[in-house]
Amino acid sequence: MTIAKSVRTSLFCIATFVLSACIGVSRAASNSASRDNSTSALRIYDTKAARFVPFARLAAAASRVDIVFFGEQHDDPVTHAAELAVFASLGDRRARVVLSVEMFERDVQLLLDQYLAGAISEKDFIAGSRPWDRYNTDYRPLVELSRIRGWPVIAANVPRRIASAVSRKGLVALDTMSVTERGYSATQNICPKDAYYKNFAALMGDTPGHGASGAQPSAAELATALAMTDRFYEAQCIKDETMGESVTNALKRAGSGAIVFHVDGAFHSDFGLGTVERARRRASSAKVLVLTAVPLADLSKANGAEYAPRGDFILFTRAPK
Repeated sequence: MTIAKSVRTSLFCIATFVLSACIGVSRAASNSASRDNSTSALRIYDTKAARFVPFARLAAAASRVDIVFFGEQHDDPVTHAAELAVFASLGDRRARVVLSVEMFERDVQLLLDQYLAGAISEKDFIAGSRPWDRYNTDYRPLVELSRIRGWPVIAANVPRRIASAVSRKGLVALDTMSVTERGYSATQNICPKDAYYKNFAALMGDTPGHGASGAQPSAAELATALAMTDRFYEAQCIKDETMGESVTNALKRAGSGAIVFHVDGAFHSDFGLGTVERARRRASSAKVLVLTAVPLADLSKANGAEYAPRGDFILFTRAPK
């Protein structure tokens, strides 16, 4: 495929995704007024205004900050369409845009840069960069839009092998790594047992399950389970610390007037914790906007107030059946 044909194909793919998102947005706006959301694909709740708003309000708000965190639901097609629509809208409003993603790891940054520069083929890029499942449908449109527009893309995450080592041995595993390998993770890694830890422990389950007899876990079993949770939490922290560092480094490199659009799983950025908190620690003066996607089977029942603590805008999407 020629470069020109590839670009045309990519533009068509992007246009299709954005159009799908915009159709959902326009339907959501009209349906919000009529209280009939049976055909809506997306409803947007502004948590500061405490009301549902049109896409244009979200796009305008996103364009006025330095870093936008989009907390996605990985398996939701409408989330990905909305994600692309927000990202594309930034390019209409800001001169310098940077894409940062959880879905690529730091050790493939060179391959990513080479692909964006046209130095290697997409086939070679995919072969060496360990893309996530459904890359073609979920993340390729973001990368291709960046490539066409000449925007940098940051492979923000720590390599999985490093996070896995930490989950087995704790943060001390970093001390045994080579200088090069250690450099793929954040320079500073802090894992306080704060609200984020409590959320993580609740998600993981911080006690072993009851046996068939319904007996309570022993003290030794409980200690083992808690130690395992702590190691997994340290692996989570190293991901957040590395992404937070990647985001703020990208913002500094891009210079005055730039905006970074960071995509991660919603748990990493919900409530302004995780990656958001790590980025704010490194760039306290940066203006930040947190978006989170919430798939629902029935958008007419979207309760913005219930989810408001999770971010600045809640994007309720029509969940896949």
